[in-house]
Amino acid sequence: MNERNLINGSLVSYLSWAADFISPIRWFLLAAFALVLADLKFGIEAARHRGETIRKSRAIRRSANKIIDYLCWILVATSFGEAFGTPFGIPILPALVLLVVYGCEINSCFNNYFEARGSKLRINIFKWLKNKSDIMVPSDDENDTTKT
Repeated sequence: MNERNLINGSLVSYLSWAADFISPIRWFLLAAFALVLADLKFGIEAARHRGETIRKSRAIRRSANKIIDYLCWILVATSFGEAFGTPFGIPILPALVLLVVYGCEINSCFNNYFEARGSKLRINIFKWLKNKSDIMVPSDDENDTTKT
């Protein structure tokens, strides 16, 4: 009976630590999951528009890989926040790191969306962060790197 209490106490202690660690980043996790689902949906639509065959196993594998990658990035950003943000008084540091990471996925979602609709517009939100006004530019056929 004492062994069981020791195991239960250890498990509760670990899970409470994990819950305290996950609690502030739950919105980052939710945002990552939503971005991966949006990119999956728009990527499938863009592939259909290009006439490619859709392989569900590959789509699921790549989406699961992205979710794991984002989980790693969230943990890295949170670690940066604890290591550098808290001591130096920069509480927004994890959000800044994830803004860069999520920006790549947002670009992919927008570009897949426009490609699925037959538009040649290309989005780069990083130009918006630099206060440039030309975040939407038409892609040239000879310079278009998305075609293989």
